[in-house]
Amino acid sequence: MDPPIPYATLQAWKASIRSTNDHFINRIPKLELHVHLEGTLTPELRWQLAQRNDMSLHSLRLNKTFHTLEELKEAYNLLQPRSIKGVGLSAFFEAYYGGMEVLQTERDFHDLAIAYFGRAKEMGVVYCEAMFDVQAHTRRGVEIGTLMTGLGSAKKEAEVELGLKVNYIMCFLRDLSPEDAMKHYELALPYQDMIVGIGLDSNEYNRPPLLFGEVYRRAKKDGFKLTCHCDVMQKDTYEHIRQVACELGGTGADRIDHGLDAAEIPELVEKIKTKGIGMTLCPWAYVRHHKEENVFGYVRRLFDAGVLINVSSDSPAYVESNWIVDNLRLSKMMGGFTDEEIVKLQMDSVDMCWASEDAKGQMRADIEHFVKEAVFR
Repeated sequence: MDPPIPYATLQAWKASIRSTNDHFINRIPKLELHVHLEGTLTPELRWQLAQRNDMSLHSLRLNKTFHTLEELKEAYNLLQPRSIKGVGLSAFFEAYYGGMEVLQTERDFHDLAIAYFGRAKEMGVVYCEAMFDVQAHTRRGVEIGTLMTGLGSAKKEAEVELGLKVNYIMCFLRDLSPEDAMKHYELALPYQDMIVGIGLDSNEYNRPPLLFGEVYRRAKKDGFKLTCHCDVMQKDTYEHIRQVACELGGTGADRIDHGLDAAEIPELVEKIKTKGIGMTLCPWAYVRHHKEENVFGYVRRLFDAGVLINVSSDSPAYVESNWIVDNLRLSKMMGGFTDEEIVKLQMDSVDMCWASEDAKGQMRADIEHFVKEAVFR
């Protein structure tokens, strides 16, 4: 099945947004609230870690062993095939989970995280809430202490050396059991000072959010913030979004990751807006699934309705290296967002983020200072 937006069109968009150096988007202080650390594993870093750990690299989907970095780079082209949602492993999930095999040691996890934090800093990100998939590593035999120690040292380095504020969101794998999620929740409690919230990702097919209701209720009681993926064009997507907005954790989550298709149901949009639930949207992640008018029309509809919106990058290494600035540029070019609206996106992101109130105040001041200096020339 062909993607709804031709690959040539996507390449033209990419060339267009990169040929114009948008200084406003480049320089405005930005918040990234939806990025998977494992999804920032570039071919170059994956190759480097494989060499360090004396590993060969394979793809089950392509039935291929990668002998050169160039061969590996070619396998990262996942914008062209349409990712079918349902039973089985999609091209994206095969590449995403397959890439994790090189993450073995504390140093590996540190290097993964600090590579992203450094790049984020260069793109003008001042605060990020980075997600990680704990079960995807423990099921490979990696101890949770190895993972968390590596992420912890990277967080400290980012904050001290880069001046980048960092929090982590621990996501459970939706296609594993609720019991396994609870087991890993308890394993992670000793690292609670590093984890600001919990989420739910991976394959959503026939896996409603309330299946994980018990762990979410406990997490809310323990003081964690709550979010959950509601992917586009997913079976039962409206009901999934409703569960997250109204019931998860007892009274609903604090945020919805993706959830773009809520724009099709006015009652859902009103509920999300009334409850002040933020939404993290990643336009480049939707272009293989939705028609052009839906991707950008729905983002615009939610924004115009007064929903709190954050634009982030999701898993940029696996979407042809489209990072936060590329998602904002695409929103501006195809969604018609003005510079003033880009400012509102960042201010809304401050409101919906899980930083301390002092940190939020500083971020608002930084954005206001930038706007005063920019004068929207």
